[in-house]
Amino acid sequence: MLYLSQLSFSLLFYYQRIMNKLTKITHWTPRILCMLAILLISVFALDAFGPGQTVWHQLLAFIIHMIPSFILIILLIVAWKWEKIGGIILSIVGLVMGLFLIRTNYMHHGNFWNVFYPVMALAFPFILSGVLFIISHYLKEKDLTEGNNIPAE
Repeated sequence: MLYLSQLSFSLLFYYQRIMNKLTKITHWTPRILCMLAILLISVFALDAFGPGQTVWHQLLAFIIHMIPSFILIILLIVAWKWEKIGGIILSIVGLVMGLFLIRTNYMHHGNFWNVFYPVMALAFPFILSGVLFIISHYLKEKDLTEGNNIPAE
């Protein structure tokens, strides 16, 4: 009987350690993934710089090209603070972006597979980040209800 209680205690201990690691992973993965996706989209704003324009025109064009990145940064801040709401918003933004890119690129190329991979590279990280933010929210909520007040950081 004593052996079973020790075994159950050790299993509970390992379960809590695994859940703590899973909570940490689901805490940081969507944040890093979203930052990398925003960085990827921000790289496309660099096409505003080129010959034939004044520095002020190029700077203004760069700022205009960065507006989507600024909006995504604001959404990341919202998701960082309120994971569930931010995760839902990021997932919706990723889906809308994906559908918009598929529609516009398919009209130009006519081949679905030429359109699919770029859309997956640009839209899928936001969908995945949103889902991971939602999962992180529920894992932390579960930890709080079970009394495992272990911070995720």
